[in-house]
This record gives sequence, C-alpha cells and structure tokens, in this order.
Amino acid sequence: MKKNIGLFWLKDDFRLKKNLALIEATKNHEKVVVFYLYKKIKYDNQEAQKWWLGKSLEDFKRKLNYYNINIEIIKTDSYKSFFDKLFKKKDFSIYWNRTYEPNYLSFDKYLSKNLTLNKINFKIFKGNILNEIDVKKGDGTPFKVFTPFWRTAEKFYLEKIPQIEKKISKRKNKSSFFKEIINVQEVYPKKKWFKKFDKYWSPNEESATKELKSFISNRIESYSDARNFPSRLGTSKLSPYIKHGQIHVETIWEECAKIKKKGVNKFLAEIGWREFNHSLINFFPHMIKGNYSKKFDKFPWKKNPTFLQAWKKGLTGYPIVDAGMRELNNTGWMHNRVRMIVGSFLVKHLLINWMEGEKFFKNCLLDYNEANNISGWQWVSGCGADAAPYFRIFNPILQGEKFDKEGEYVRKWVPELKNVPNKFLHKPWELKNDNIIRLGKEYPYPIVNHEQARAKALNAFKKI
Repeated sequence: MKKNIGLFWLKDDFRLKKNLALIEATKNHEKVVVFYLYKKIKYDNQEAQKWWLGKSLEDFKRKLNYYNINIEIIKTDSYKSFFDKLFKKKDFSIYWNRTYEPNYLSFDKYLSKNLTLNKINFKIFKGNILNEIDVKKGDGTPFKVFTPFWRTAEKFYLEKIPQIEKKISKRKNKSSFFKEIINVQEVYPKKKWFKKFDKYWSPNEESATKELKSFISNRIESYSDARNFPSRLGTSKLSPYIKHGQIHVETIWEECAKIKKKGVNKFLAEIGWREFNHSLINFFPHMIKGNYSKKFDKFPWKKNPTFLQAWKKGLTGYPIVDAGMRELNNTGWMHNRVRMIVGSFLVKHLLINWMEGEKFFKNCLLDYNEANNISGWQWVSGCGADAAPYFRIFNPILQGEKFDKEGEYVRKWVPELKNVPNKFLHKPWELKNDNIIRLGKEYPYPIVNHEQARAKALNAFKKI
C-alpha cells in the first residue's frame, strides 16, 4: 500500500461495481479520497440533471461511508484552473475513468502530459462503454452507418479477454484532502419544480440493478413491439442510470447474455446505438456544434418564438406531441417513440432548427447525454449520419392513432381531453362539440395544419 493519498476523480461513475478507477485507488492506497468537480456553468443548462446529480452524490456518500471513504465536492469555474493548482501538490496519486466526449478526451491528454511533467502518478481507465472509441472499418476509417458498425463492434467486444471482477476494499480510517468544499445542497436546482421527480425515480445503483432485473424477467421478450407504445411499460427505463453511471453497460450485456429470450438482440442493439453515437461525435466532432451533413447549413430554418414556446409547454394542439412534452416536463424523461414524434414535429412541421430542441432536451432530460442527444436530433432532422431521410415526416395524427389507439397515454398527460372519444382523440378539432371540449379555451387549436406544414417542409428541403 502506498502511503500517499489516492484521489479518485468522480464524474458519471456513481457505482461500486465495475468502477475500475475507484477499485484501483482502494487497491493501491490506504488513504483514499473521492472528489467531484461541480462546474456550475455546465449545469446551468442542465437543470433536471442537477436533481439527479444531487441525489446521486448523497447516495454515493452514504455508500462510501461504509468503506471509510470521503466524497469532497469542489465548486469550480474551470477544470483546467482546478488541476493547475492541484499539480503543485505532490502527496497524491490520481485515478479516473474516461468520458467519451471530445472535450473530456482532449482534457485527458492535457492532464496526462502535465501530471507526467510534475512526476505525479496517475492512471486512466475504461469508462462506461463496451468498446472504447477504436471500432473502425478494415481500411481504418470510421463507420458512418449503424448496422455494419454494430456488427463489427459486437464481434470486437466478444473477442476481448474478460476482466476479472474486482471489488472496492474498506479503509481503516477516513481521510480528507481538499480545503474548499461545498455541501451537496448547493448542487440542487434553486427552483423546486424537480420535487415531482421523486415520484418516478430513485437515483442509485440498487434501483438500476432492480430495473434491469425486472426488465429482463418481465418485459424483454415483448421489447421489440412493446417499446413503440408509450402507454405500456415496454422499455427498460435504464437510460438515466446509464448516463450517470449507476450501472455499467457491460453489466447490462452480461445479464442479457445469460438468457435466451426473444427481444434480447433488439435491446442490445439500442446499447449499440449508444456506442455508435459516441463513435460519431469523436470522429466527426463538428456535429457537436452543427450539422453532420453540411448541406443542411443552408436549410431555411424559421425563428418563431411563439411556436417554440407552444411546443415546449405541450400546447401545439396535437395531442400525442403535447403528451410527450408534458411527460418530459413532469418526469424528466420521454418515451423514445414519442421523442421521434415531437422531434419531427419541431423541425418539420414548425421548421425550427433542431438545435433549439436539443438545447431544451439538454435542460429537461435526466438521461441527457451529449452523444445520444445530438445524434438523435440530427437523426430525426435528416442531417445526421445514417439518419432518417428528411422527407420522412411523421404524421402526428396517424402516429397517435397507431401507437396510442385507446388514448391512455394522451389522457394521462393531457387530461383536458379525457372525455374526447377515441375516434377524435388525436384530432379533437374534428369533434366540434363544445360540451365535451372547448377548443381554443380548454385546449388549443392546432398551431399548424399538418398537410400545409408537410408541403412547406418538403419545399424547404428542395432548396438545399
């Protein structure tokens, strides 16, 4: 055991299982301190995740108490300025797991160089991903299409030598290291709108494991079909836990590999899309701030604050769209099928730039992940890699009738329409019965006409 302190830089790694950097720190050092860098400017545009982060820090602090390990939260405006001060100290070694975003990977190089120059021991470990960003075609170029990527990535992962599972070891005594630390309460959003999340989520490793086991036992066989119906619990609902590292995707893979049920391959392909999205943003980093497909740089987007606000609040007059936006605002999550519908509506019916939707989702989603969110929005907009073609325009009426036929989802999130018969539920303007619903007062008329909006979108696409 080394006598100096082992520091573990905690990012999205709120788990004990498969936390390689934390395990290594406890293996090598009697004194271990976990630190979290709370960069306020980063979370100013991710309000929902402040709640999940605060809960995760509180839970992880309790867990690490058992091992006599402290978590110290440091508020900083800049990772660089924090580490530049840290380089001046000599009584520590540092460990962390990779985050597969270009800025983080670039910063890893900066840290590696300066820690080496300052003769400080460090070690970087694989983060929450199956394959690190090294899956390429035979000619050494990156994949741009999902199916061949995933075929190669699966094979690449399966051929690796499995690691021996290691565990965190308990310390004799707790140690401290940093002087200027903050209380976890400073992390939570100032507005209390997040309180309703408590009804829906328990941000901890145990809940993630429980959700996975429940999904595999009860729902994975029907996943291929059920995942399209938002009124049914057909998806895994693991995405916020994966994002914050309460569960490792290797754990998900291993548990799925133990069973032979229909739906497993389809579900693992969704993990594959996450891998693909991380590959895309690292090989094509220009898509983080703009369109992957440069021809969309000339797309004639419209600026319409009134329409954008109606979309954000779930007041577009299209029930399936409004239900999705209200689910997001109330739970910090939205069903994946509905994410595609509301995304298509914003960029194709309203002709509003996908970046506005991406920014709003970033602020409201508990599972916000840079690679998934940006790639998802560019997929639905038609400007991404292996994207849906722009002329594929979801009809929000038909989507509602097909995937929420009995209206359970719409009636849950748009209760104004609870008495509208199924025949008119997804097009209430055709009902023409003020005794059931007063359009324009209790629920809005559609802000655009579907057929006219579709024609405008196709004409706009022709211009590029």
